[in-house]
Amino acid sequence: MTLASAPEPAPTALALRGVEVRFPGLERPALSVPALDLAPGEHVALTGPSGSGKTTLLNIVTGMERPDTGAVLWDGVDIARLSEGGRDRWRAGHVGLVMQDFHLFPGLSARDNVLLPQRLARFRLPSGAAAEAARLLDRVGIARHDQHIETLSRGQMQRVAVARALAAHPRIIIADEPTASLDDASGAAVSDLLLELAHEAAATLIVATHDPRLVGRLGRTLRLDAGLVKE
Repeated sequence: MTLASAPEPAPTALALRGVEVRFPGLERPALSVPALDLAPGEHVALTGPSGSGKTTLLNIVTGMERPDTGAVLWDGVDIARLSEGGRDRWRAGHVGLVMQDFHLFPGLSARDNVLLPQRLARFRLPSGAAAEAARLLDRVGIARHDQHIETLSRGQMQRVAVARALAAHPRIIIADEPTASLDDASGAAVSDLLLELAHEAAATLIVATHDPRLVGRLGRTLRLDAGLVKE
């Protein structure tokens, strides 16, 4: 069973205009993007050395940080102009996150970890959320949905994190070094899943990664160097 049976969200376009982020004590901007456009449904790799601005850019495009100047437009909505609460609500409704450190909760089952963001965002779970969580866990190869997360391998934990990111059918998937803490076999399996599920969900996908195998499978590569974006 695949995501093709789930409601398919419309992909989302991104436009950055005059974006700049500065940190105290630094002469140059930590991030400077005069203009950048991503087409709806595009799959993009962000590369560059540590400290080049990859995480800052991800934080800006997800609304976790606000730029000092500039516009961050998702389908024409400038999330840089939203309040902190408005950005939180926008992110909850549009973005699925897959992080290097998983950010899963010990003591909870795989299923409850997948459902937790929706439980926190709503008074009650949407109809069908539990069934969708089960379907996604099956899709990523987690057979025991009630197994506590701390008993899983790191590769399995990242699979659960991928399922969680897709559970609310986001139009945007952001992954920050999703394979960095995994062995080669687990990293390759997680890469397969992330790309397959993003394609099936028709989602815009942005992946910050040092993994050349994953970079080579994404349709476009942006390299960050000292806060500047280069094709």
